[in-house]
Amino acid sequence: MRKRSDQFYLVREDMLSEAMLKTVEAKRLLESEEVNTINEAVHAVELSRSAFYKYKDGIFPFHTMVKEKIITMTIHLQDQSGSLSRLLSMIAQTGANVLTINQTIPLQGKATITLTIETAAMTYDVTGLLDQMEKLDAVQKVEIVGSGA
Repeated sequence: MRKRSDQFYLVREDMLSEAMLKTVEAKRLLESEEVNTINEAVHAVELSRSAFYKYKDGIFPFHTMVKEKIITMTIHLQDQSGSLSRLLSMIAQTGANVLTINQTIPLQGKATITLTIETAAMTYDVTGLLDQMEKLDAVQKVEIVGSGA
């Protein structure tokens, strides 16, 4: 019999099997109370019950794993007047708390920001926060580099 592993991996969504993705969706339907039973959830996403039970305890959306935690990210920001201020204002609007911030000297019109935030009071999930950040004109790239309690 195979031993249960407590080692975790961060895997990009497009690398997951169809059954894994459907399991995540079935779990979302149950949590949001759009359906009342596992049977309804697996039927709605066209997944077998056995596949659901195989994956349900082992796959979670990233944002659920970093709730009430601290995340560190790097942001590539164009060197424009007010761009950092707009970024920090947008982060504040989500309810995240900025713990640390470090900015490199802009080179070739771009600065790298390392930002550590506490996500406990956020009104967005982490994916939503990243999406909002990337919509800002001056933001070229956002990457999560770490997460902790």
